[in-house]
Amino acid sequence: MRAVPNWGVATAVAAPVLLVGGWTVAGARQPAGYDPIRDTISELAGRDATDAWIMISALVLLGCCYLATAAVLHAAGLPSRFLLAVGGVATIALVAFPRPTVGGSLSHGIVATVAVLALALWPVGSALRLSRGPDASHPWTPQPPWAFRRGVALSATLVLLALFGWFAFEVTSGSRTGLAERVTAVGVSLWPLLAVLSARRAHLAWATGATPLGPTLSATGVVPPDPLLPTDGPDRLA
Repeated sequence: MRAVPNWGVATAVAAPVLLVGGWTVAGARQPAGYDPIRDTISELAGRDATDAWIMISALVLLGCCYLATAAVLHAAGLPSRFLLAVGGVATIALVAFPRPTVGGSLSHGIVATVAVLALALWPVGSALRLSRGPDASHPWTPQPPWAFRRGVALSATLVLLALFGWFAFEVTSGSRTGLAERVTAVGVSLWPLLAVLSARRAHLAWATGATPLGPTLSATGVVPPDPLLPTDGPDRLA
């Protein structure tokens, strides 16, 4: 199993930086009437925005970061990596369906919903696919990286879905749409970074021999399996 390379960590770090930096710089270029608490990120890349290219560039690069993370995060398993890649493609596609100056846009809403849902649901795939904890019949098998353990991954998805629900509520009947969207966007951009750091830490521990052996094999010199290797077989993309 290949470890997450340094450039994979760099792209995961870049995702939230690009997101927050993009809306901060783009927001500063808007007229005084723009309110980040009320107004959405999409308006910064809309047809009527001042210097819309700033937010457009940030969204394209953000989507590329998600795609890069999906390509190198083998520990997550193929279903999760697919959902993360879908989120990346949908994030890039947002620039092709800008929000109109007046009213809403069905196509923009659909693409945005696909992006957020894919980025909120991708942790579930790893929780269901990888090992869930210590195996009594195989005590030498280490636990998977903490970000991919059942309780952690499911909790992450529940929190991200709750944030998406808040955003949906604000869109329909609230007055803090911009705030809800920003909190949700930061949440979905941070989890890939945490997952990458978790996988990298687990692989380094295994490579340096820090991964503990089971009680019956600790004195035999048997090398424990790679904690990033899925329990249902090798990663076909590795």
